Amino acid sequence: MKLKTYRIRKPKIVVIGGGTGLPVILKSLRNESAEISAVVTVADDGGSSGELRNSIDMAPPGDLRNVLAALSDMPKLYNDLFQYRFNQDDKFLANHTIGNLLIAALSEMRGSTYEAIQLLTNMMHVDGHVYPSSEEPLVLHAEFTDGTTAVGESSIAKDRKTIHRVYVTDKNNKTAEKASRKVVKAILEADMVVLGPGSLFTSILPNLVIKEIGDAVKETAAEVVYICNIMTQRGETEHFSDADHVRVLHEHLDAKFIDTVLVNTEKVPENYMDPEIYDEYLVQVVHDFNGLREEGCRVVSTDFLKLRNGGVFHDGEKVVEELFRIVFGAKI
Repeated sequence: MKLKTYRIRKPKIVVIGGGTGLPVILKSLRNESAEISAVVTVADDGGSSGELRNSIDMAPPGDLRNVLAALSDMPKLYNDLFQYRFNQDDKFLANHTIGNLLIAALSEMRGSTYEAIQLLTNMMHVDGHVYPSSEEPLVLHAEFTDGTTAVGESSIAKDRKTIHRVYVTDKNNKTAEKASRKVVKAILEADMVVLGPGSLFTSILPNLVIKEIGDAVKETAAEVVYICNIMTQRGETEHFSDADHVRVLHEHLDAKFIDTVLVNTEKVPENYMDPEIYDEYLVQVVHDFNGLREEGCRVVSTDFLKLRNGGVFHDGEKVVEELFRIVFGAKI
């Protein structure tokens, strides 16, 4: 039974991440009574986003576009138009989406991707707040356990090396410290901060290693919840257990800041995933409940699985139902 009941006030929930996992949770959160703030990575350098950030001084728009679409109540036709991607054979427009181009145009008009996103939030009737994690594009760096390095989000997984740590730099190659306006305030005033689901090293950590965001997540009185990935990811989390995911997060911020971990225990059917579409995902994440307890986390383990079109996803409604149990039990 869904938890859509009368409440004294809406809980303030901040969701941090990027990639395809974040919109799944946000779509389900939008259907509940919550005050939502999404903090979205700006370290993407591939595809349409990468081309635009290299052409215009702007944060990459792709993840921001998907979050706006997930939280918008625009008619389906408008949303479909916003998300429309031109065909590969369309020469100059190949692979670009209408939404990415619109964000690029507004960023250039206003001189700020942050301002562009706030304008689109109003234009698209977005139910919540959407903030880029930084007000300038950032570059993601990885240091591997063999001492080598990689620069750029799209290049990190190519050699399938074990990642020691990641960090982000600004356009002056200085370590990124400053968050977008209102991000720190949203985290400190939240009832719950949700991390993920999403790629550990390229969607979640690029936000947390911005010093102001990492410090705020450690300082906040909010319940900090990590939604652990269902599958391991090629070149990022190969052979990782759920406890390994949490350990890496804690090591990057040098603190055990995660209060609760959501873990899927439902088995993915053998040979279900379509390897041609989802070639970066390998095997199901194994469980290490003793390791999670050693990291100081409460563990919620149940069936969060949703199978769709040859892919493995979190069931947004089940996840959000659990999040609301936690937030009302812990903070309100």
